[in-house]
Amino acid sequence: MKIEIVGKNGFTPSDANKEYAVKKLGKLEGLLSDYDNVSARVVCKVYKAYHKVEVTIPSKNIILRAEVMDADIYAALDGAIDKLVNQVRKYNDRIKDKLGKQGIRQMGEEPKAQSKIVRAKNVDLEPMTAEEAIDQMELLGHDFFVFLDKETRKTNVVYLRTDGDYAVIETETK
Repeated sequence: MKIEIVGKNGFTPSDANKEYAVKKLGKLEGLLSDYDNVSARVVCKVYKAYHKVEVTIPSKNIILRAEVMDADIYAALDGAIDKLVNQVRKYNDRIKDKLGKQGIRQMGEEPKAQSKIVRAKNVDLEPMTAEEAIDQMELLGHDFFVFLDKETRKTNVVYLRTDGDYAVIETETK
């Protein structure tokens, strides 16, 4: 596995931080069939009250991503790697259920059977501002809301981020 470890927000990972991350990512060696051919990007950020570690591993069969915040950088790294290990194990279990005992380690390609859409919901898009969409989203108790932007007349999505802030996905027509 090729591993890139970078710091942001004024944090520079020490050699000890890097060695620790490399050692912990080694847990994935027995779980990912293409371990030797994948790249991992570890981003360490520092904030006033905590450290944040984001790990992304685009693999042939699955894109793994974990994000953990903790007061200690090593605890954040541990948490992120644990999340990744759980994601891979869950994925391998799903593959084993679909393919029998062989699982992803012996599998050469992505399985043909995929999850299917089990429900469709129609939504009347009302023109509104992003702030009005956030109000509607909160009233419904959802973590996202689709709306028609009052100014641009484009379909947008507002959603609640894990940090408690809101974000908007604006659509473009090609």
